[in-house]
Amino acid sequence: MNTDPKEMEDPSHVPPSSSSSSRNDTKMLKTTGFSLITDDLLHNILARLPAKSFAWAACVSKSWNQVSSQVLSRPKLASALSLDPSSQVAVTEVVDKVLAEPIRPDFAIVSVGSGFRLFEIFRRISRDLGTRTPIILSTASGIIGRDALTDELKEVKWSNFCGDLSDDDGSITSEDENFGIVLTVGFVPGLKVDVIPLLRSTKVAYTPKNLGRTENRQGENAPPCGTIQAQWVKLPLWMRGIRHVKEILTLVRIFLCCQEPRNALVEKFVLDIRDYTDSVSGCKSPVGIILFGMAQEGLVDMKRILDILDYAMPKETAIVGDERGRFLYRSANESRNFCGSSKYFTDAVALTFARDRNNINGTGNIQFHVALSNGVSAVGPRYKAVSVRMNCSDHSTWLTAKIEGQRAILDGQRILDDINALDDQIDSSDLYIGVMKRRNCSIGSERPRSITSLSFYGVVGGDEEYLYVNGVGIKSGDFFQFYRSDTDAALKSIGCVSLDLKNLKFNESRKNGDQEVFGGFIFSCYGRGDAFFTQDNVDSSPFVENFPGVPFAGIFCGGEIGRGSSSLTEEGRKDNVSSCCLHVYSTVYLVMSYT
Repeated sequence: MNTDPKEMEDPSHVPPSSSSSSRNDTKMLKTTGFSLITDDLLHNILARLPAKSFAWAACVSKSWNQVSSQVLSRPKLASALSLDPSSQVAVTEVVDKVLAEPIRPDFAIVSVGSGFRLFEIFRRISRDLGTRTPIILSTASGIIGRDALTDELKEVKWSNFCGDLSDDDGSITSEDENFGIVLTVGFVPGLKVDVIPLLRSTKVAYTPKNLGRTENRQGENAPPCGTIQAQWVKLPLWMRGIRHVKEILTLVRIFLCCQEPRNALVEKFVLDIRDYTDSVSGCKSPVGIILFGMAQEGLVDMKRILDILDYAMPKETAIVGDERGRFLYRSANESRNFCGSSKYFTDAVALTFARDRNNINGTGNIQFHVALSNGVSAVGPRYKAVSVRMNCSDHSTWLTAKIEGQRAILDGQRILDDINALDDQIDSSDLYIGVMKRRNCSIGSERPRSITSLSFYGVVGGDEEYLYVNGVGIKSGDFFQFYRSDTDAALKSIGCVSLDLKNLKFNESRKNGDQEVFGGFIFSCYGRGDAFFTQDNVDSSPFVENFPGVPFAGIFCGGEIGRGSSSLTEEGRKDNVSSCCLHVYSTVYLVMSYT
């Protein structure tokens, strides 16, 4: 692993040499007989090399470099999983596996259990993949992939999601046994890839006296919003004596008044994505975005962020990812690297894929396809929100409502009694409300346009005053309906996704004889898995059954992001006026194909 990482990054660059060294090289080649090697034989040799040796070989001469480009003429994804409790062993296993064959890393996604120290993993992965490879490293509630040593398919979901708020000193709670890692490295010729962060200034005018404000209505003299990033954050002096994670998070919620990110910050995030895409492709629309949010414990509201992204990006842009977690990242552009910065928090990061305007080799076309397995079913009538209050201390909303078409205003207990009285309902299933929102949206100086979206909120409970739900962003007059987690609906949906992927494979192959699927990603709700289905490896089955041997990786997450115009999604099959980017009890599939 001591190979110069710069050679991994750009093996096409052949270092200049003096005329003397050139003569020596020529003499050596003639002496050893390398000049007698045919291109076909050289191709066969290079194709068998591990990635780092391949990178060095590509720098031997121009002819070797040309042959190496032929070896890697098509996109490639390499992925591996390890559950070894030693982070050093686990990283070694997955790195050795993904770099066992020729590949030039254009990006890397790393998902780990909260029992591993993020900074330690990040440092080792960065060293092995090179200093200019865009990387996102995040914690997950579980991981999906093939074992690096046995190639066995594994869906691993951890029972408790632990870990300290900050990882700058490698602090880990003693009871955390969530050990595991899945590493994915991609080579995507014809695309440019980089990480774009959503930044927020650390300069917020809060003092301890703000802690008395436990409620704040949106728009009522709300102070600028901020958040605590789960990285190397410097807490205020008056908070540094508090070490327990839940204490810190509770104080942070009140400290920040639970305000969602100001639109200006999110707009800049969108404009940064557009500008990057335009700089490398000549247009402002990326092919796809893999998004990771820092919404742990409700510190950042991703719903609004996704609404603006959905508005700003054309339907052809696939967007998938994980709503919440702790992450570290590195951009290929040093000016975008703010991990550990004392000036900025990072609320989200977007791994952005854009067409390469300088695709001089004329490589084919990479496409992203999004599929969705839904795991909830609608329950009861539609309601209209009447009184809506936001509680900042626990990032929740209190509301009363009335049934659509009726005048009687119902409290939370009455609403829940009516829902629970319906036939065939299981008390143990999780309950949500799906809120239909109609909001004005714009980017920069654009004229505002009304958009309709569906947002899910977990139901906490109800009493003789209010219905209580997690999250903010609901307004009086919004319509909503109840949804329950439903195993039967999820299994049926899994079957539909499997059929859709089968049709994708057949239809694309018929239209384009050289079309192939070369990889994919899975983002599955933490509530699913073997306990939900009472059988193993259900969520990964549509991909495994239709694309055997094709590399893929996945995670279990607390909020699965999925948006695309493909007919593989329910929105693509129906002419819906509303869109939904953030799902519950679902599994989102990103299938990457090449023509």
